[in-house]
Amino acid sequence: MAQQTMSFQAEVKQLLQLMIHSLYSNKEIFLRELISNASDAADKLRFEAIEKSELFESDPDLRIRVSFDKDARTVTIDDNGIGMSRDEAISHLGTIARSGTKEFFGKLSGDQQKDAALIGQFGVGFYSGFIVADRITVESRRAGLPAAEGVRWVSAGEGDFSVEQIERAQRGTTITLHLREGEDELLSAYRIKSIIRKYSDHVALPILMKHEEWDAEKGEMVEKDEDETVNQASALWTRSKSEIDDEQYKQFYQHLAHDHQDPLAWTHNRVEGRSEYTQLLYVPSHAPFDMWNRDRQGGLKLYVKRVFIMDDAEQLLPQYLRFIKGVVDSSDLPLNVSREILQESRDVKAIREGVTKRVLSMLEDLANAETDEGKAKYATFWNEFGQVLKEGLGEDFGNRERIAKLLRFATTHTDSPEQNVSLADYVARMKPEQTKIYYVSADTWQAAKNSPHLEVFRKKGIEVLLLTDRVDEWALSYFTEFDGKPLASVARGDLDLNAFNDEEKKAHEEIGETLKPLVEKMKEALKDKAKDVRLTFRLTDSPSCLVSDEGDMSGNLQRMLKAAGQQAPEFKPILEVNPEHALVKALAPERGDFGDWCHLLFDQALLAEGGALDDPATFVKRTNALLLAR
Repeated sequence: MAQQTMSFQAEVKQLLQLMIHSLYSNKEIFLRELISNASDAADKLRFEAIEKSELFESDPDLRIRVSFDKDARTVTIDDNGIGMSRDEAISHLGTIARSGTKEFFGKLSGDQQKDAALIGQFGVGFYSGFIVADRITVESRRAGLPAAEGVRWVSAGEGDFSVEQIERAQRGTTITLHLREGEDELLSAYRIKSIIRKYSDHVALPILMKHEEWDAEKGEMVEKDEDETVNQASALWTRSKSEIDDEQYKQFYQHLAHDHQDPLAWTHNRVEGRSEYTQLLYVPSHAPFDMWNRDRQGGLKLYVKRVFIMDDAEQLLPQYLRFIKGVVDSSDLPLNVSREILQESRDVKAIREGVTKRVLSMLEDLANAETDEGKAKYATFWNEFGQVLKEGLGEDFGNRERIAKLLRFATTHTDSPEQNVSLADYVARMKPEQTKIYYVSADTWQAAKNSPHLEVFRKKGIEVLLLTDRVDEWALSYFTEFDGKPLASVARGDLDLNAFNDEEKKAHEEIGETLKPLVEKMKEALKDKAKDVRLTFRLTDSPSCLVSDEGDMSGNLQRMLKAAGQQAPEFKPILEVNPEHALVKALAPERGDFGDWCHLLFDQALLAEGGALDDPATFVKRTNALLLAR
């Protein structure tokens, strides 16, 4: 088939510009990315060969070979893995076939350091070759195809690429990088070997290079015919923990997650018993840009007896831990296991439970750290993944108490939006007579902090949790108490602080009896808006507030559901008015504008809690009329 020239997908053109301008802070990681891809190609061949052993052809020993040519100024990475057909080369190398592409490019800011981090998250390893190369040639043949169906793909990274059919006897893929000016340091065996040992020592395949020896006569290193294995060539998770240092764990994470930042924490252990498996699990230091993308797949790499089975085995993790990266290598699962079998397997359920407990233990160790560095790490974790972890309150009944101890909140105890107060901290500061853990929810920290519902709590010196994450109210509907203390919304139901003394209660009852006719008139005026009108003593500065009845959905949750395009049941709120406020004292049922004043109090209360008016124009007109009448 004749050579064809094709254009890159639009997103690839944009990405290539970023790569060519060296967004990676460390250029040498291009080799890590290409070796990682070669390792994946070998894993895929092993997996397909479980059912089709003929795919190994006459070359069953998988390996990666790295070489360089000083005269041609090229670096070559060659593997005998699964390889690519012509269509696969066009698809894999000409497009970014991954969900979340639009979100990815929407996040790019022009800040090189931040954009480099995003590229690392996106995992576009092949394109990193253009950091050091002004032209890349890829030759490949997919396992099982005849030699005549090889493919050559060539691009200078300038918007298009050429592809043609070639004769290729060798299975697998050969990537040749034609180096840019100024990249000659890569034309050194010592330099390439040091990069491989730094970033790819853990790769389970042997990475081969030609052996070199010192030639005294020539006064230089001379290449020999025999190969040498540059890396340790053993799966990191199969080695004893005593043989692995922190730097090797970090390097393996970067290889596994396509992330150039270090993880916050990791755990590595072998589980024996009814199910036998090894797990190596990592907590990343930042959330992926597509964490909330519904199409995004999370999960762990699954191996069976060291044979790669699948990426993103989501059955091994509950959804609320989808940010965890890592490897599980089982001794019990069959090699032909599928995603459908994983759904039903008892062994998988046991692994899932074990992985979940191990992750929670790792997070508990972070949360309970005494050092400033440890506390800073947990603060980073919470800022990145706290909202996701909260989902576990509704999804994982068995571990709900453990999850609750990991939660962090902003509260009225400090004048900061930082979520750094645990429920245990809150309980330790509770007033002696206090029986409940109080919270208020709002769209923003500022709105929660200034909520009129908090007025009497400030007066009584009672701490209140400030909930501003979208998941909060949903999560707390499944989690109703902590340490024997029920959680109570300050904006739901009648207020019972257990803090009013007998004298105060008697005074409240007298005021309620005196203003009973006024309240009845207000109910009549607001019958279309309010479920009820009643006096309240939770307010000290505001004239009114809205509360939800016990069992009813809060106004904040209703608004969130509507904003998400979901149907929310309509519940009328209860209007509570402050009998000590001048506006309420001035209400006179016999006046003609009494109804307008009642509506104004209701609308003010709705705005104060972050709600939207059904009829803003009428509100403005009514307010202006009342101002002029004064």
